[in-house]
Amino acid sequence: MARILITGATGTIGQVITKHLKNNHELTLVDIHFSDIDPELLAGTVIKDLDLSIEKNWVGLLDGIEYVLHLAGDPSPDAEFYDTLLDLNYKIPYNLFHQATQEGVNVKRIIFASSIHAVDAYPQNVQVHTNQPVRPADLYGVSKAYAEALASYYAYTTNQEIIGIRIGDFKKEGELDPSSGPEGMATFLSARDFCHLIDCTLSAELQEPFLLVNGISNNTFPRLDIDQARVALGYQPQDDAFQLNKIWDQQN
Repeated sequence: MARILITGATGTIGQVITKHLKNNHELTLVDIHFSDIDPELLAGTVIKDLDLSIEKNWVGLLDGIEYVLHLAGDPSPDAEFYDTLLDLNYKIPYNLFHQATQEGVNVKRIIFASSIHAVDAYPQNVQVHTNQPVRPADLYGVSKAYAEALASYYAYTTNQEIIGIRIGDFKKEGELDPSSGPEGMATFLSARDFCHLIDCTLSAELQEPFLLVNGISNNTFPRLDIDQARVALGYQPQDDAFQLNKIWDQQN
């Protein structure tokens, strides 16, 4: 049983991961507020209402924490720099990595949410690998490229273990949209596969302090290459958007 802190815990992915991890780990959930969250989901966890863009709110927050799952941020591709990105997607990652690497803080590993948007300006017929240059399609993607660079800097200069996941099109069970077309299905990431991927990031032994992986399901035509996640983390995704779409067509 590990002591895990989850930022952005009230978001769609945060709630799915909380439900997945809460019975086997000690969770500390952090977000700006929890007023709209099912109390049953929060039962047995530690709740902290904090604005993580404020540096002083990090003091002592990581005491006793072994792993951080950093999901907080504005995920909108339409997000603007001064409206939300500066505080949520630039200040918060900096505050996290800076605080985690202070003397006396003993976080074993940070896992943070990057995004396919960091490379989504590549042509649709290109399968993107993690060793290719970033090519953001929007300012949100730029903020995720920044987070990846920042993570690499802190990992290699302080030896803090950090894993970044370029998350594709995350969908809960039954949410796959058959009308999304091949492009949408190529980026599909099921909740089941993402939970498995998180389990892998918590247990894998890293060869270097920083690892960047792509996070999509086992789609027949994958937009992102997931070989590095398979090899470095033991990721074995089960779902395939194209196969799920065939099943949906047969049922309708």
